[in-house]
Amino acid sequence: MNIYPKIVFPFLARVDAERAHDQTLHLLEFGQKTRIGRFVLRLIAGTVPRKETLICGLSFRNAIGVAAGFDKNARVVPGLAALGFGHVEVGTLTPKPQLGNPKPRIFRLRSDEALINRMGFPNDGSSGVVKRLKRYSEEDSSLVIGVSIGKQKETPISDAVQDYLEIMQEIYPYTDYLAVNISSPNTPDLRDLHHPTYLDELLASLTSESEEIATTHGICRRPLFVKISPDLTWEELDSVLELSTKHNVDGLIATNTTIERDDLVDSKARESGGLSGRPLAKRSNEIIAYISRRMNGTLPIIGVGGIFTSSDVQAKIDAGASLVQVYTGLVYEGPGIAGRILRDLHRV
Repeated sequence: MNIYPKIVFPFLARVDAERAHDQTLHLLEFGQKTRIGRFVLRLIAGTVPRKETLICGLSFRNAIGVAAGFDKNARVVPGLAALGFGHVEVGTLTPKPQLGNPKPRIFRLRSDEALINRMGFPNDGSSGVVKRLKRYSEEDSSLVIGVSIGKQKETPISDAVQDYLEIMQEIYPYTDYLAVNISSPNTPDLRDLHHPTYLDELLASLTSESEEIATTHGICRRPLFVKISPDLTWEELDSVLELSTKHNVDGLIATNTTIERDDLVDSKARESGGLSGRPLAKRSNEIIAYISRRMNGTLPIIGVGGIFTSSDVQAKIDAGASLVQVYTGLVYEGPGIAGRILRDLHRV
C-alpha cells in the first residue's frame, strides 16, 4: 500500500513547490552518504526486479529512469540509484552557471496531477558538475548516467552550437549518454533549434565532435539522444526524424513539457511555462507511436510524460518506447515509484 499520496504528499503540498524539491534533494544527499541512509532508501524502494535493457550499447538495469530537471546538478545520483531507478539523467547543464528565471517558477496543479515549471535551466554550469560526474562514473558502473545539455539563456540562437560543444567537451568522458535539449519552452528561442537550418548544423557539429573526443580519449563513443517538444506538427517532426537519420543520432527522448493547456481544471493552469504530468501522457504516446511507425522501430525512444503507474509505462512501451523517465509522477507518487511500477510489471 502506498501511503505517500494520501499522507505525505498533502503535507508537502503546503510548502512552496521549489522549496519542497530542494528539501527532498537535501534528504537524498543526507541519505546517500551513510550505510544506514542507503539502507533506508533501499527499504523505501522495496524489492526492485532487475530486467536489463540493452540500448545503444548501454545496459540499463531496468526500464525506469529519472528525467532531467529533477537532479539538475548531479547531487543525488547515488540516492536515486538506491531508490531503484535504472538510469538518471542530470541537468540540463549550460556552459556557465546561471540562476534561471525569477521565482516562483514551479506550480502544482493538483486537480490535474500536473506541474508547470518555468525554471530556465538553473544550474552550476558544466565545470561545477563535472567532478561529481567523474566520481559517480568511478563508483557505480552499473547505473547509467545521462547528461542533458542546453544553451545559456543569453546566447543568441545563431551561436547556440558552441554552447553545446563546450559542455560536451567538458563532461564527455564522465557520462554514459548525452541528451541534447532543444525543447524546453523556458529558454528564449531554444525551440527554434528544431528548425532544419539550425538542427542540421547542431547535429552535424555534435556528432563530429563526439567521434573526435572519443578517439582522443580512447573511449567508446557516447550515444546522442535528442529531446524533442510535444508541440511539434507532424511535418516538423518528420524534419527532425530526417535530420536524425542523416546524422546518425542514436535516439530520441519524447517528450519535453508542453505549452498547451487543453482540458485543465486547476486554478494555476494559466501560469506560463512547461506543463508536465498526466495531461501530457496522451500527446507523448502519440508522438512515440508516430516515431516508431515512421522509423520502423529502428530508432530507440525514451518515453517521458505522464507516468504514474505500471499501466502508464506499458502504454509507452506498447507505443514504441524502449525506456521511460519519470519526474512529475515521482512528485505525486513518492520515492517508491520505481520499485512499485517494476514489481507490477514483473507480475504481469
